[in-house]
Amino acid sequence: MARHTKIFLGLVFGAVAGVLCNKFFIAAPALAAVQKYGSDPLGKIFLNMLIMVVVPLVFSSLALGVAQIGDLKHLGRIGIRTLLYFLLVTAVAVTIGLVLVNTIRPGDYLPGEVKDKLMATYSKEASEKMGMAEQAGTEFGIQTLVNIVPRNPFAAVARPNPDMLALIFVALMTGVALTLIHSDKGQPVIRLLEGVNEIAVKIINIAMKLAPYGVAALIFSVTSRFGFDLIVALGMYVITVLIGLALHQFGVFSILVRLFARYHPLKFFRKVETVMLTAFSTSSSNATLPTTIMVSQENLGIPPKITGFVIPLGATMNMNGTALFEGVTVLFIAQVFGVELSLATQLIVVLMSVLTAVGAAGVPSGSIPLLILVLQMVHVPPEGIAIILGVDRILDMCRTVLNVTGDITCAAYIARSEGVTLKE
Repeated sequence: MARHTKIFLGLVFGAVAGVLCNKFFIAAPALAAVQKYGSDPLGKIFLNMLIMVVVPLVFSSLALGVAQIGDLKHLGRIGIRTLLYFLLVTAVAVTIGLVLVNTIRPGDYLPGEVKDKLMATYSKEASEKMGMAEQAGTEFGIQTLVNIVPRNPFAAVARPNPDMLALIFVALMTGVALTLIHSDKGQPVIRLLEGVNEIAVKIINIAMKLAPYGVAALIFSVTSRFGFDLIVALGMYVITVLIGLALHQFGVFSILVRLFARYHPLKFFRKVETVMLTAFSTSSSNATLPTTIMVSQENLGIPPKITGFVIPLGATMNMNGTALFEGVTVLFIAQVFGVELSLATQLIVVLMSVLTAVGAAGVPSGSIPLLILVLQMVHVPPEGIAIILGVDRILDMCRTVLNVTGDITCAAYIARSEGVTLKE
């Protein structure tokens, strides 16, 4: 049985079992024990196993990618194309979200008593997120640009949530330096980086053997806690986000793959099934990154020098789904509180959603603190974030699929622009 089929079966089994347990055993102590001692630790072990190779994989892949490109003019051309692609596609995603939320107006469907209940239930979690947003607020802006260049690169990656922008900068500078020094001195370092990269790939292969079980555990933990009741209460909001994500995933990306990568969209989506399923179950671009690189090389035939450069950048900077989600959520909460946002203010939401999506951590719910900053900027009550926290994990799973798929579409476009014929 193919790996992606096993992962899909694990996904279905975990989701069905979780919903049934939520329906019939939500108050049973045994369910809490299964979550605490079974599904939660198993899911976290699988997630941690993927995340633990992210730092060495990103560093080695990016540095090797730059070194293998060689010519700095060539590197600059690829880099500019990549960044322009990221910004353009992310802006399109936000625009789709804003058009939908203005058309459907999901905030008008939420009864006042449901709003009050959600605010009361998730007020404590919202306060914690707002505290995180205040810390992020001291760094977002010009300081974010300064922090990209770390004083201590080891300290930047040794924290629980590594500073991926700083890691990317150090890796890029290492790759550039390798192209500038004499090959006799550079080759031993390149061979070391190739060894680190190979080790990371082997660890990924081991981890992915556990994927069906880890995926089942992760999905079971989510669905057994929340079930469908909360989704029904926020139905129109959830539907609006999902329609936007689906339009971008299967509409915009299909057009981009056809036009820029000259590749059949259906064949493309079949090739990247494993990445989409891994992203959905882990809710983390960083955790999915090793799988994204491996599948792009093996299934699509994209050269390592391109995947090593584009995809680690995309895992941090190309957050299409996150930007779309932020745009929809800001306007939804504004509608719930009766705050009408002008066209000019909505354009600010577009700009801030694109910028904060770049700064969002590639971990579950990593965009929430920065979303609070956008709410504050357009004078929408930030405590309103409590309304959507209950369904955020489920929506996070969906928008992460969009994020990682966008990275592969960019890598396919860059490969095609460099004369590479993708694997059929």
